[in-house]
Amino acid sequence: MTSHRLELFAPTGFPWIRPGDLLDKIILDTLEHNSLSLRDGDILVLAQKIISKAEGCYVNLREVTVSQTARDVAKQCEKDPRLVELILRESERVVRCAPGILIVRHRLGFVHANAGIDRSNIEAGDEQVLLLPEDPDASAKQLRESIGGASGTDIGIMIIDSFGRPWRIGTCGVCIGSAGVEVINDRRGHPDMYGRTLEVTEVAVADELAAAASLLMGGADESRPIVLARGLAGGGVGTAHDLLRPVAKDLFL
Repeated sequence: MTSHRLELFAPTGFPWIRPGDLLDKIILDTLEHNSLSLRDGDILVLAQKIISKAEGCYVNLREVTVSQTARDVAKQCEKDPRLVELILRESERVVRCAPGILIVRHRLGFVHANAGIDRSNIEAGDEQVLLLPEDPDASAKQLRESIGGASGTDIGIMIIDSFGRPWRIGTCGVCIGSAGVEVINDRRGHPDMYGRTLEVTEVAVADELAAAASLLMGGADESRPIVLARGLAGGGVGTAHDLLRPVAKDLFL
């Protein structure tokens, strides 16, 4: 699946994205301005925020009607009741609520803080928040088709976000949308170096690439929301949804 070399390029000069912007054209223009051209097998890793912005996933907190349930949860976690209302709307269930912390299972199946709703790097003001895309896998598929068609290449697309992790400090890049990428490399049944058969090894390739790409993207004012990955063959099947552990098999939910 990989060569002995993986290259990552983070183009500079990416513009601020607004609702309705044509991301495929903007991405191709940015690559061209950085003297980067796409090749078959390349994977474009895109920050969730530019997808959400282009798709207009904004909500103004001033316009949110707060339910009593949200008020009760907000009191427990000491958060803005309007924000909590949006978190609950985007979620299937609350996993953990404590002062300063609200962890939920998102409607898309992700378990993370605040349903991925964010205020950072949003130019529209303090009362605006940004939600995750409605369907990140579908967004990745559409961009793969449009960018691949325009460039004449067979590429993969990943959409990533930063998640906190149980038992670990700090955030890490995680794949939340994918098209044309083998997201999981199932090594079960393969021999190890000593001939023993691997029984449980499934490599979360998309998450590992997401973590590497997020190092180049940064999480503050770097303004590098796209990364070109070369050496990890694109063209695989599967979506980010395949990375989700079924609730019935999750011992911690």
